[in-house]
Amino acid sequence: MAQISCPKCESKEATKSGIVGGRQRYKCKNCSYHYSVAKTGKETNPYYVIKALQLYVEGVSYREIERLLGVSHVSVMNWVKKYGVKAPRQTEYHPTYKILNQKELADFFAKAENLKGAGMMVTELGDKYMMIRWERFRQG
Repeated sequence: MAQISCPKCESKEATKSGIVGGRQRYKCKNCSYHYSVAKTGKETNPYYVIKALQLYVEGVSYREIERLLGVSHVSVMNWVKKYGVKAPRQTEYHPTYKILNQKELADFFAKAENLKGAGMMVTELGDKYMMIRWERFRQG
């Protein structure tokens, strides 16, 4: 048996425990966790996991993250749960975002009126930049 480690406790001590979905299932001798060997297929680049979690913390919805990064909103939900990420409750501020190239971003920052009245964050997104602004909800 190949030396594979338990995804829960990383122990190398495991016994075979049947076959599920055509893949060998194992039971960890250390923590009794059942798991299967990893599927061969595409893995998500850690860059996208980190970027998705950053966007989530900034108040961007799961579906918006899916559209921006091209990863499933379900994957984003699973990463949020897996890493225990908590987004702060935002009641007074509303995040909006724009995708800009380098010239558009420079032009935006060149205008002083764009820098007043809101918090901002700029993050790299491939060959573009994402600018997130927080504006106060208008009481009307």
